[in-house]
Amino acid sequence: MLSGDREMAYRVIKRERRVNTYELKIDSDCEDLIALYAPVAVDLRFVLAMYKINTNLERLGDFAESIARFATNMPEKEPIDAELIRATRVEDMLKELLDMIALAQEAFDKEDSEIASRIFLKDNLVDEINHNSTRTIAQYIEDHPGSALTGLYMAGVIRKMERFGDHCTNIAEELIFYLDAKVLKHMGRIETEPTEE
Repeated sequence: MLSGDREMAYRVIKRERRVNTYELKIDSDCEDLIALYAPVAVDLRFVLAMYKINTNLERLGDFAESIARFATNMPEKEPIDAELIRATRVEDMLKELLDMIALAQEAFDKEDSEIASRIFLKDNLVDEINHNSTRTIAQYIEDHPGSALTGLYMAGVIRKMERFGDHCTNIAEELIFYLDAKVLKHMGRIETEPTEE
């Protein structure tokens, strides 16, 4: 997206199909483990967590493909304005997202829930960048009316990146469920729900 490299974008689109194939295989493996071995306790948590993590990883592939498709739709020979890249902090966002997925892999490899929990802090920064980008892009389009399409593409990419961060957070929650038997899903929403009188 940032370099305008369409060949790279098409490679991402092609690889996403392989991710879909892996998802189907892992789903089948998880189902077989449950059916054949009836796992309990930590073994059952492992299988359930891997089943859900698998779905989240497939969604990461979907977002990467969507961003690649944005890149293929960008006007040729018109790279994104460096001013827009800097103002939206999209490169900072990308760095945080790559750190999040790396932490998820490290937490899985080391079976360490503390490493997984560090993903939540990074997601806060990703959310902040996403939130601030709307006003930034609107101002950019107002100042550069001829670049409205580029601004809209950038807004779409940033939204996909924010969703990427959400799925990394889901993966962290599933790892913590597997390792510590703690359910963190929807925990941030409990305080805001209305209480019955």
